[in-house]
Amino acid sequence: MNFLNNKFARVLTLVLLLQGATYYAVASRAEQTPTLAPLAIFPQVSGGWRTTKEIPLEKEVLDLLKADDTLNREYLSPQGTRRINFLMEFFKTQRNGQAPHSPKNCLPGSGYEPLETHALPIAVPGRPEPIVVNAYLVARGAEKSVVLYWYQSHNRIIASEYAAKFWLVMDAIRYRRSDTAMVRVVVPVRESEAPADAMAEGVKFVQAVFPDIARQLPT
Repeated sequence: MNFLNNKFARVLTLVLLLQGATYYAVASRAEQTPTLAPLAIFPQVSGGWRTTKEIPLEKEVLDLLKADDTLNREYLSPQGTRRINFLMEFFKTQRNGQAPHSPKNCLPGSGYEPLETHALPIAVPGRPEPIVVNAYLVARGAEKSVVLYWYQSHNRIIASEYAAKFWLVMDAIRYRRSDTAMVRVVVPVRESEAPADAMAEGVKFVQAVFPDIARQLPT
């Protein structure tokens, strides 16, 4: 009974039930997988930010991710004063165990210690309401970084991992689709710089490149 009274346990049970329902609802139906242009064609210059480096992911990382396509780049701000890492992962289907790995799990596994996390609304071009993303401050030794990330499915922006599972079920049942993308922005915090300043630069980057992201990913 103590287990049933635990909020986390109830949420986890609901997620497992939803995943089971998805399997039985769609296992016998052919899945619709969208056509996606290669992420490599994403603009080298986007919203004034320009690519300075392509960063191929290591084979071990790709084997772990099982993404159908990935993009990992370094961008430089229009003023030439800020470098930001930009990662996109796209999954045509999540039916066979492929799914985005949450940075909340991956970053601690890479030696980063979580310091702060909260939801962050960002006003972006082309949308009447702000999108809500995860804002995550991490540290590895003296090195700090701000991480902004979200899941994007069918033009829907999702911050919560639980909400992403919910919409996976709904979309699989309604549209026979389970494709999704994870978008992540990492902003190194400079020495003697407040994390809020690095986060503000990350927000500017998201606002600048979001229209190209929306055009790149399937709706």
